[in-house]
Amino acid sequence: MNAVLQEQDSGDGSRMRRAGGREARRAMRAAPLAEDVRPIRPGMEGGRYTPLAAPDLERVHEAVLTLLETVGFANAIPSCIEACTKAGATYGEDGRLRFPRGLVEHTIQIAARNFTLHGQDPRHDMVVQGKRVHFGTAGAAVHLVDVEKREYRESLLQDIYDAARIVDGLDNIHFFQRPMVPRDVVDPFDMDLNTLYACVSGTTKHVGTSFTVADNVGPALEMLYAIAGGEEKFRARPFVSNSNCFVVPPMKFAEDACGVLEACVKGGIPILLLSAGQAGATAPAAIAGAVVQAVAEVLAGLVYVNALKPGHPCIFGTWPFVSDLRTGAMSGGSAEQALLTAACAQMAHFYDLPGGSAAGMADSKLPDIQSGYEKGITNVLAGLSGLNLIYESAGMHASLLGFCLESLIIDNDMLGQCLRCVRGIDVSDAALSVDVITDVCINGPGHYLGHGQTLKLMQTEYFYPAIADRFSPKEWNEKGRPDILQRAIAEKKRILSTMFPDHIPRSVDDQLRARFPNIHLPRSAMVG
Repeated sequence: MNAVLQEQDSGDGSRMRRAGGREARRAMRAAPLAEDVRPIRPGMEGGRYTPLAAPDLERVHEAVLTLLETVGFANAIPSCIEACTKAGATYGEDGRLRFPRGLVEHTIQIAARNFTLHGQDPRHDMVVQGKRVHFGTAGAAVHLVDVEKREYRESLLQDIYDAARIVDGLDNIHFFQRPMVPRDVVDPFDMDLNTLYACVSGTTKHVGTSFTVADNVGPALEMLYAIAGGEEKFRARPFVSNSNCFVVPPMKFAEDACGVLEACVKGGIPILLLSAGQAGATAPAAIAGAVVQAVAEVLAGLVYVNALKPGHPCIFGTWPFVSDLRTGAMSGGSAEQALLTAACAQMAHFYDLPGGSAAGMADSKLPDIQSGYEKGITNVLAGLSGLNLIYESAGMHASLLGFCLESLIIDNDMLGQCLRCVRGIDVSDAALSVDVITDVCINGPGHYLGHGQTLKLMQTEYFYPAIADRFSPKEWNEKGRPDILQRAIAEKKRILSTMFPDHIPRSVDDQLRARFPNIHLPRSAMVG
């Protein structure tokens, strides 16, 4: 191929020199593209991969309705019981809240769908509907992976801020949910408030976060309303959602999280209704059974929210995890995890509800070969299934215990490849290329390297990674044998030394620091 390039006709009778032509092509690929011609972009339509057949979906649905009507939920708080029984649920003498199938089906009909999860910058708004796919972060890792030392250390508040500002510039990571716990912030209130502050200060993309108890939501809302320019402006464009583990699998409410849920609904924050049972431990070992339990648990949460406020935006967050049944350890990078996530996406489509689940949760401790195949398998199947919001997709290691800033940069390349798979193949008349093949074969030159179609499509049809290595062995050797991890380390250092978001005006930040003197992130860490 290189030999052909060396003598390729440029179209005007001149010959391109090999090196000059190659560098020119690389420069052209590096130039930014208009949004409407990019080969990949947020919200591409998936749905081509369906591990469950149509009759399977109906059987899962029937099993879910049976569980909700006969087993129900334990540990409902009084306000939950009051709201749900007013809507049609029943509260038994055994202390379990049960949901008749008519109530569940009515809730599915009235639930919010086709809504937008906003960014502080409207460029990052995500329309959550149909089978539009978005990748993002999430998690509560307690360690940061130090790849240069090949060791783990406790994650800090600064790490959350650094992760947010790295994600802010990565095209294929579309939202930022808090991926780590700040181990240097001990008080639960301080932790909740500082985590939120670090996230919304570091990125203008949509942010997801959690709260420990309901009392912590009010001050957080004060902060969000101030940043938005007022309560009504935030309610019109809520740029933060609440990741809410309202259920303790199997089939019990989490009391503190339910209080948080109610406070967030009242304050105008969208809710990720998150059920995270672990197959073989807190959910059935059977993959289908794990799906059934997760769907039942999230539908109970959907009834709960809609009983509080009909049509409040909720994400159908079925997150069943997988156990290695030999040891009981979580195996988030497994093929079984990929299947579970894709099946949950299908159930969200079955109900026409905006769905979110997890992929990319590598069991590997470092960004290595194992990490690559685990993340690639789980993320691409999640994308192909048409899952709307794919959480945990970048940066995560050690089955959610470790987070790696360099992996964000490597995984951004990987997610670009996943999105290209999601996009699929164009089979229009022009793409079938009959005229082009005829022209090349009949009129010459016997290859497509300089053809107009090739030049036209090289940017719009093909995705090019930012740091992955596609050099020939000779070029690779000439360039000092670059390693993807070393390139990611260098890129991380470049970003963190040069990129300092300033979307929150200094005057607003001054007000926040005066109102909340317990903000721990020093201003000196937020400016160059």
